[in-house]
Amino acid sequence: MDKLKLHTPDLAAANIEKLAALFPSCVTETRDENGAPTRTIDFDQLRQELSDHIVEGPRERYHLDWPGKREALLAANAPIAKTLRPCREESVDFDTTKNLFIEGDNLDALKLLQETYLGKVKMIYIDPPYNTGGDFLYEDDFASDKADFLQASNQRDEERNRMLANEFTNGRFHSDWLTSLFPRLKLARNLLRDDGVIFISIDDNEYPNLLKMCEEIFGDTNYCGTFIWEKKKKPSFLNANMGTVTEYIVAFARDRTSSPPFAAGTVEDGKKYPFNNAGNGVRELTFPAGSVQFRCADGTIKAQDMSEGNIITELLDDVHIKEGRNENPFRLRGEWRYSQEKLNEFVAQRAEIVISKTPFRPNYINRSGEIKKTANLLSHRTNGVPTNEDATEEIRSLFGADVMSHPKPTGLLRYLVRAVSVEDDIVMDFYAGSGTTAHSVIAMNAEDGGSRRFILVQLDEACEKDSEAFRNGYATIANLAKERVRRAGKQIKEENRTTAPDLDCGFRVLKIDTSNMTDMYYAPDSVKQDDLVIHIDNIKPDRTADDLLFQVLVDWGVDLSLPITKEIIGDKTVFFVDGNALVACFDSKVGEDLVKELAKSKPLRVIFRDSGFDSDSVKINMEQIFKLLSPGTEIRSL
Repeated sequence: MDKLKLHTPDLAAANIEKLAALFPSCVTETRDENGAPTRTIDFDQLRQELSDHIVEGPRERYHLDWPGKREALLAANAPIAKTLRPCREESVDFDTTKNLFIEGDNLDALKLLQETYLGKVKMIYIDPPYNTGGDFLYEDDFASDKADFLQASNQRDEERNRMLANEFTNGRFHSDWLTSLFPRLKLARNLLRDDGVIFISIDDNEYPNLLKMCEEIFGDTNYCGTFIWEKKKKPSFLNANMGTVTEYIVAFARDRTSSPPFAAGTVEDGKKYPFNNAGNGVRELTFPAGSVQFRCADGTIKAQDMSEGNIITELLDDVHIKEGRNENPFRLRGEWRYSQEKLNEFVAQRAEIVISKTPFRPNYINRSGEIKKTANLLSHRTNGVPTNEDATEEIRSLFGADVMSHPKPTGLLRYLVRAVSVEDDIVMDFYAGSGTTAHSVIAMNAEDGGSRRFILVQLDEACEKDSEAFRNGYATIANLAKERVRRAGKQIKEENRTTAPDLDCGFRVLKIDTSNMTDMYYAPDSVKQDDLVIHIDNIKPDRTADDLLFQVLVDWGVDLSLPITKEIIGDKTVFFVDGNALVACFDSKVGEDLVKELAKSKPLRVIFRDSGFDSDSVKINMEQIFKLLSPGTEIRSL
């Protein structure tokens, strides 16, 4: 029985909980006046979350800190003026596929996807560069204020995101790695659904720091655990003390209370689970009347000690059995696997609880086909999860050469995808590498009939000129990944032509680039009066209607995988996104006849080029036409 609180609500504690939900990284620990640990808000960190410049003022507290952390937070929050440009010639089934392959810096990609995929991604898997001293890391352009960020994002100088060798001689060895990953994970958290999960592959070098950083970003209560993956069949002896055969996969949920158990199949129907569990604490369980099915003769069984060997069981009440059921409630004292709350749950569900004989050994019989939780050990010997050697063989079978070093096996990703996703969930990988995640999602859909979608992001990082990939004609890792997905999709579709004829093996390639808009659009005050004639159009001359359409989709937060059709109405090109979800016309000389025709289709959204109307009167009348014919349409111009 709960006691009365006898005090008013602790509003400060309630506010801390609310802030923790919005900004988990701002919740820290301090000590109260009695020296006891207590939760509090890191106000410096909160100020930084709400600021567009670096905030000074750190103080001693329990948290992970490193040089460059504030710059990393600023990088996560700073706006960019970039866009996604479609590339039809490198895509597969561009107009119909629901899968995306984004080429460019993943920090930019994560920012561009914030509106569209906020809270929509079920699973994220990443295999970021390991901090081994020879790997290459993204070098982000950190700036002191928003203006500098916009200047960098518009590429007004000749710098671009570049790679930095993170050698052991670098005094900021751990700091550079953390600074690179921190803003990306913060943005990734926003994309996860409430029941979404992120899996991060990592080795020994940064595992402790990764764990602490994720606890700060996602909240320590959302740590689901760490998988230990047996990546090799034979150990590597690079470690001076021991041979290494394993790596880690860290799992964090957006909200662990909403995330179901990670599945490793379902429990066998009729599987028997004993209540007794030697070694647990001794306590009483009360079995309500009629809750137990007895497979012994009707009658009365007296209270008695039923212990045998190391099993403790004491019947505390006489039990009256009639027609195979207990007529009265009874208590058993012993070492139990289940609590009274769990027993009550079984009873409420009318679950099958069986006692076959004296001495009593109650069993729960599972008939629900409930999920069997996965173990945290992923091994080719225990649960069939393949190794890196198997991954190399997969690449060889597709390309006929070892074009990718250290790829992850599809079996590992399929295991994770199967564990947390169903039906049409979105699976994302923003360190796509050779494209294993996409390969695995297509394979899983072919296996179970699902329609999961993937979003891959890969930097157009150059392949080393002495690499097998470069010798086979792949200039960048992104090109290699796209070809891998093409080949894998074709192979899987052919193998499952009869069982999965509608399998989506395509992907829509989108490349990160500077904004389609000219500098005048972002800084009109910088244009001189004499230059106004050449700046009448605020769109860059090399950009196509497809480019403009996808910038609109990004800015409006419309799903980038929706089907797109193109129609010629009059002599104008009109795009229809998912029927009438969005209608766009970027042609010039648009007249009232076209405006009326589009308004009759009652689109949810419509957009025109700002300079595309035949006259100022058409531009003015356009809004009145839509108010009359389609008042629910949201209208914008570019």
